[in-house]
This record gives sequence, C-alpha cells and structure tokens, in this order.
Amino acid sequence: MFRKISLLGFFVFLLTNISFSQIKIGYVDSDAIMDKLPDAQDAQQKLDIIIKDWQTELNKLEADWKSKFDDYDKRKLIMSDQTRTETEAELVKLEKKVGEYREKKFGSNGELFQKQDEIMKPVQNKVFNAIKEVAVDEELDFLFDRSGDVMLLYAKEKYDMTNKVLAKLRLK
Repeated sequence: MFRKISLLGFFVFLLTNISFSQIKIGYVDSDAIMDKLPDAQDAQQKLDIIIKDWQTELNKLEADWKSKFDDYDKRKLIMSDQTRTETEAELVKLEKKVGEYREKKFGSNGELFQKQDEIMKPVQNKVFNAIKEVAVDEELDFLFDRSGDVMLLYAKEKYDMTNKVLAKLRLK
C-alpha cells in the first residue's frame, strides 16, 4: 500500500514540476524476459533438480515416520508401557528430524533461498545490466517493471530527491 502511495506521490511530483514532453518513460516485463532467457531457464533447471532431490529425501523421511506411526498405532494397545514410551519418543524424534530437514532446506533462511541467490543472482545481474544499458541507449528518464508490483528499475540521477528529503528531515 505504501509503495503505491509513494508511486502516486512520485507521479504527482513529476506532473507539477516537469512537463511530460521532456520525460521519456519506458517499461519492461521482467517475468517475460526471465521466461525467454536461456541462462534463466538453465538456472531454473539447476534449482529444480536440487529441489527434486531435497523433496525426495523429505518424502522418504515423512514416509518412514508414517510407517512407524502406523505400526505404533496398530500395536499400541498391546505394547508394554515402557515399549510404548520408547516408541513414542522415537516418533517424536523422527517428527522433529522431518521438521528440521524441512526448515533447513525449505525454511525462510533455508538452503533453497541460498541456492536461489547463488544460482539466479548472476542471471538477474545480467538482466538488470541489460535493462540499464537499454535505458541509457534509449535516453529514458525512468524505466519501470510491470511484472508484479510496479518497480522503478532505472532513473536518471537528476531526479533522485533522496538528499533533499533527508535535508528537510534534518531541519525538523
């Protein structure tokens, strides 16, 4: 929401301070670029292989837990208290192992995000450098990405109002 309000404010600023005949604005669809770029497809295939391997291992761990749980569930009434307690402890341990593996590989700070960064970052840098080159070649003032949320990918330095805003904030 804040991003859309900020973007609206940015366009109002442009309308009030600069005539549109002087501004050249362009946009790209970065999703379409990534879909058509062979380097991005290769990188995605590498990630897919890694994900498939990890998912296979996770499925094995889950199947092992389920098998042991089903066996426990069938036999729990005839188990001694000690055997039941030991089996329940083993099930809890296995369940924890499954959760830890899932978190380690697919969690918010998991290896998947690290691998995505490692594998996709060079491709993304290549795309963003090409975008910047096109913006400069076409003498664009601003270049937006229409994929997902509107995002400013390039702007001429002369339109950067960051220091002026900081100066205003320091005065207050």
